[in-house]
Amino acid sequence: MKKFMFAVLASLLLPALSGCAFIKVSLAPEVQPLEEHVLSGEGKDKIVLMDITGVITSEEGISAIGGTKKPGMLAEMREGFDRARKDRNVKAVVLRINSPGGGVTASDTLYHEIKKFKMETGVKVIAHFLDAGTSGAYYAALASDRITAQPTSITGSIGVIMLRIDATGLMQKIGVQTLEISSGEQKGMGSPFRPVSAEEKKIFQAMIDSLYGRFVGVVADERKMSPERVRQLADGRVYTSQEAKDAGLIDDIGYLDDAIVQARKLANLERATVVTYLRPGDYRPNIYSMNVININFGDLAGPGVRLAYLWWP
Repeated sequence: MKKFMFAVLASLLLPALSGCAFIKVSLAPEVQPLEEHVLSGEGKDKIVLMDITGVITSEEGISAIGGTKKPGMLAEMREGFDRARKDRNVKAVVLRINSPGGGVTASDTLYHEIKKFKMETGVKVIAHFLDAGTSGAYYAALASDRITAQPTSITGSIGVIMLRIDATGLMQKIGVQTLEISSGEQKGMGSPFRPVSAEEKKIFQAMIDSLYGRFVGVVADERKMSPERVRQLADGRVYTSQEAKDAGLIDDIGYLDDAIVQARKLANLERATVVTYLRPGDYRPNIYSMNVININFGDLAGPGVRLAYLWWP
């Protein structure tokens, strides 16, 4: 404690004593690189367990202590994949997914990163759903070699939703008006400060239909289905694990350790060490220890219109 007080006092006094010198002292710990941590198993060959938890977003997170910025989900996943790329002993990856989906672009980017990792390394990837793997989380999982789910998982919700705050009623109550001056009739489309016009609804619907078509196309390609069959399933509803398996949306039903066994078999390994990547100071004693769920809505928050591959009950 005395050393800590001395450091704080020194940070206040030294600039004054040294003329124009400036010293920056950060009391919040800086984010450290990911480190490998063994969870179970043995042998030089490795299966990496990685988490996709909470809302899928490209935004950075903020720690509860000191306000330290943390890498966002996409940045952390890319960092994990980059570390696995450099390790020739990594033979498989299990993505432990517990997510309702998220932003359209963030979900598509995550799908792209998984596909790119597989193509560059030849490493097998299994996606395993825990409580939920819906909408954008299902979209991302389509990049894996197999999709498995807990017996009690929820999946599906294939589709697009537009999130928009409508503040017109509140503004009328408090007597506030807005003035919009723009270069074109549709420049302010989607503004929360006025109702959406019929023409704007048509434009937004066309955007949603286009993004929905992309989702349907990815499902059709990855699950080897006709687009017509996918559209029958993709009305936005969610499915139980058994319903999803019967429909061909997932491959198997089981538990996390079953998914790890499948990963080992896909990679033709007799035995393997299961590892994960942690920040220094994190502690996870076994395969069920998870990251703190990402509750940062990031690019889905704030005013204006947000398009999402998201289950939003």
